[in-house]
Amino acid sequence: MSSLAADNGIVTVPTQRTVDQAADALASLIEAKNIILFARIDFAADAQRAGLAMPPSQLLVFGNPRAGTPLMQAVPSVALDLPLKVLVWQDGDGRVWLSYNATSYLQARHGAPAELMKAIDGIGALVQAAAAG
Repeated sequence: MSSLAADNGIVTVPTQRTVDQAADALASLIEAKNIILFARIDFAADAQRAGLAMPPSQLLVFGNPRAGTPLMQAVPSVALDLPLKVLVWQDGDGRVWLSYNATSYLQARHGAPAELMKAIDGIGALVQAAAAG
């Protein structure tokens, strides 16, 4: 894995933190920036409730209507990818990663104006800060 976007637009960043620690750090950064944390889904806990096992994995869904609304007004299909999401997950070797859709990929996917993408481009910095530790 690398911190560069692959052809599929997914950026994956390594961290030395646990899934819980990285997700907590990201949630704190999101809230400190007055961004709305819409949901935090613990897939491993949900799997366990269903009698299944999987490595730790959490999805944080967040956004700011002031940033996302103009994008969705200009290009309604971008609502398929908003609000923003970051997956914090552990691989089979016990390494932890944070993955998200690159804003350049979202721009190309939806044909969104570059100036409107700047409003959501901070996701990379948030992820890097959450991964540091």
